[in-house]
Amino acid sequence: MSELTGNLLVAQSGGPTSVVNSSLAGIVSEALNHECIEEIYGGLNGVMGMLNEDFVDLAAESQQTIRGLRHTPGAALGTGRFKLKKQQDYERVLEVFAAHNIRYFMHIGGSEAQESADRIDQLAREHGHDLRVIGVPKTIDNDLVHTDHCPGYGSAIKHIATTVREIACDNRAMGQGEFVSIVEVMGRSSGWLAAGASLAKGKDQPHDPPHLIYLPEVAFSPEKFFEDVRRVLRREKYCLIVVGEGLVDKDGNYISVTSGLADGYGHTTPGGAGDYLGNLIEESLGLKARTTRLGYAQRSAATHASKTDNDEAYLAGQAAVRAAIKGESGRMVTLIRGDTDPYSCETGLAPLADMANGIKELTRDWVHEDGVSMNHQFYKYAHPLIQGEIAVPYANGLPEFVQLRREAVEKRLEVYPVG
Repeated sequence: MSELTGNLLVAQSGGPTSVVNSSLAGIVSEALNHECIEEIYGGLNGVMGMLNEDFVDLAAESQQTIRGLRHTPGAALGTGRFKLKKQQDYERVLEVFAAHNIRYFMHIGGSEAQESADRIDQLAREHGHDLRVIGVPKTIDNDLVHTDHCPGYGSAIKHIATTVREIACDNRAMGQGEFVSIVEVMGRSSGWLAAGASLAKGKDQPHDPPHLIYLPEVAFSPEKFFEDVRRVLRREKYCLIVVGEGLVDKDGNYISVTSGLADGYGHTTPGGAGDYLGNLIEESLGLKARTTRLGYAQRSAATHASKTDNDEAYLAGQAAVRAAIKGESGRMVTLIRGDTDPYSCETGLAPLADMANGIKELTRDWVHEDGVSMNHQFYKYAHPLIQGEIAVPYANGLPEFVQLRREAVEKRLEVYPVG
């Protein structure tokens, strides 16, 4: 297929991660190598930037800044959870693309971002607009189908496991056989992040913290929970628990939510599971309980980022551009684990249309029969993803991150009423 000549647009959607900007850097760096790509634009704040025609010139950024994206967390272009819903919204996107001669569109994000990219690709085909759309995976939840793992996940579980080890040092000093510490992690209805906390255990040390892990995939029973805690405290001076925010009861209902309000993607936000467990312990067992909720820190902890994760995020960005140049469209970059030992990884492609049709659940066979610990198959899967450290520069004792200049691209259309 012949090369398309025109401009490239990249946008970031959904929750930021510590390596999502590495994918952005990979896209920009690779796009600069191809003469058929004339301009490289960034859309601000996800799909809102496309509707509002808010583009910045990424080719105008210094190479030092582009390189600095690789150790900078967050989403440098801004992100959001606004969802394209109306046909009119998609028509507007295509109108904006035509006005700016956008021929290549890279969308970095999770399942909702890939769903939007798929619909844009379909509409472009229907209208005869030559456009190549490639999705780049991004989510700490690790729940996208067709990819072995997602950029962002390795760094998140490296931070979680590190934090659990640090908290354990504190708890070990304080515990006198009656102390319970609870760490709540993100992940919505997926337990991949909570499972990752198990990496804090030492090699061949099954009794190391976290002592108990409560996953959204395993229905929560208060009675079993009490017995689990008692069992640990009969053996240890303290009990360190990790719980996924999306923990559910036997009927599949969240045991706690932070708010009844849905976000822009229509998700009710789970949360407060740690406090719920803490209250149960204090009220029913009469023990002291303290809760740590990691919140956004687990997805933006660049100082704990995995080099493997960062390198793969950059690779995914590069692969997206190369695929588009070769004529691919309506596809998402995937990460494929090699059969080699040591660990290796390469990229592949999967249909964008498949991304919204399922959630990759934590493999149940990787959970021990006790329902509160992970087996060696999970460790074999997760350990390679946290290897290596990023050299984050420091200034005056603190990490130094970069910001884009955001040189605006001139608007060419009438203002669009978003809403």
